[in-house]
Amino acid sequence: MAIGLQLYTTLTSASGEPKQPNIILILADDLGYSDLGCYGGEISTPHIDSLANGGVKFTQLYNSARCCPSRASLMTGLYPSQAGIGDFTTNKPNPKRGPGYLGRLNNECATLAEVLKPAGYGCYYVGKWHMHPETGPIKRGFDEFYGYTNDHSHDQYDADYYFRLPENRKKEIDPPAKDFYATDVFNEYALEFIRQGQAAHKPWFLFLGHSSPHFPIQAPAERADKYEAIYRRGWDVLREERYARMQELGLVNGDHWQLSPRSIVPVDRDDIANGYPGQQNPAWDELDQDRQFDLARRMAIFAAMVEGVDHGVGQIIDHLKNTNDFENTLILFLSDNGACYEWGPFGFDGKSRLGITTLRTGDQLREIGGRGTHQSYGSAWANLGNTPFRLYKHFTHEGGISTPMIAHWPEGIKKNSNWVREPAHVMDIMPTLLEVAGATYPQSLDGNQITPVEGMSLLPAMNGEQLTERAIGFDHQAAHAFRKGDWKAVYAKRMPHKLKWELYNLTEDRCEMNNLAEVYPVRLQKMVSEWEDWARHVGVIWEPSASPK
Repeated sequence: MAIGLQLYTTLTSASGEPKQPNIILILADDLGYSDLGCYGGEISTPHIDSLANGGVKFTQLYNSARCCPSRASLMTGLYPSQAGIGDFTTNKPNPKRGPGYLGRLNNECATLAEVLKPAGYGCYYVGKWHMHPETGPIKRGFDEFYGYTNDHSHDQYDADYYFRLPENRKKEIDPPAKDFYATDVFNEYALEFIRQGQAAHKPWFLFLGHSSPHFPIQAPAERADKYEAIYRRGWDVLREERYARMQELGLVNGDHWQLSPRSIVPVDRDDIANGYPGQQNPAWDELDQDRQFDLARRMAIFAAMVEGVDHGVGQIIDHLKNTNDFENTLILFLSDNGACYEWGPFGFDGKSRLGITTLRTGDQLREIGGRGTHQSYGSAWANLGNTPFRLYKHFTHEGGISTPMIAHWPEGIKKNSNWVREPAHVMDIMPTLLEVAGATYPQSLDGNQITPVEGMSLLPAMNGEQLTERAIGFDHQAAHAFRKGDWKAVYAKRMPHKLKWELYNLTEDRCEMNNLAEVYPVRLQKMVSEWEDWARHVGVIWEPSASPK
């Protein structure tokens, strides 16, 4: 941590005392790679875009393919299985799967709050936890919490579901049930906790974990109305337009990018996959008008949720500027995984995996996303969200694990070209914050030996320097990948064909369009062997059938 201490002692206040930055980490849920305006999307995100324009944007920041494994990795600086959440949270872990699948944060990891608090930070958490309520935010180092700790999502309008911790705290913000909308209340609590942090006269860390735009897609109808005409133009036209904007923005550079065809709908029950299991998502023009209008409204609701997140970012920016904290606050904005395909091109209604999709017409369209509803927007819109990549959340192809990430810190990040093209991972957030805060990663905590951090600081990359080359491994419920240098080996699931390891050169083919497995079989075999070594190192349990014969 020598570099971290050097930075810590060089940023000083007028009195000569060390001046640690405040830190805000904003995590969106199921936001696609290209949904933000600054990444090419048509959704209105002016405040997030302003951070991007004044900071840096990452083009190859990876996640762990799904919400709770990504959160576990981000929160601890480890791979998900090292932190105990190898694939999902659970109350009944399978003892045959080993400690990597405990289903909650284990005692051998340290959280961001547990390393920042000893460095003098007040630590605050708002929103979705999803690392198991038994290891909730207060138990794992945060001073104050508002949100929910159980499950992956919930009704945005259910005021009674969201709560305040520690248990003796009275809610500072408690709108009447008829006025409650979780995204808005999360934004208000972010401001409340920032004020509390400022009043304590010490550096503070805020983790704002939005549940938006995860399903159930819900937003006030009037917020979605302006997007309806946009999405009635369909996903094919909009994918082309997003890709063109990505080129204009300089995100897509050179000929190593290629807009992929519409992605396949993963194999599943016919009703769950809306009649398209193992087939390509349909062309928009193949659909009848009633289906188009229903789908356009679903996507309009999704867009309104993203805009709600952006509105809160604007409130935070305004407050920081008004209180003279904007220049020395590191703000990170990212998503937890690729856009969510669950489960077919028409989405679903009601509880997930019941196989129910309701077609709404006429006046019923404005009921979508309302109080008490539970809907998703489907695989074809998720394919739009992940433009230009293949596949989605749950998968370890680029569409599942590529995350938009923005870093903004005027006093700590030098002006540069804005696009950071170094491969990175959410586990790198921990060492990055250690460095900027001058904090120390513990060898032990509460009598437990702590697993050494796996990530590396991204601050050098934010300031235009190259990172040391390293390999990055991935595993999520039978989907695997291994990124090393320019090369990536990847193994899919839920496909209509026999599964084999694939091989891509991402420097020449970022969108994984040209499988080189048969061209370089020795290289592939070596990378798969290295993936297996990595899996053993981090405690991943996998089926031997995932290895090439």
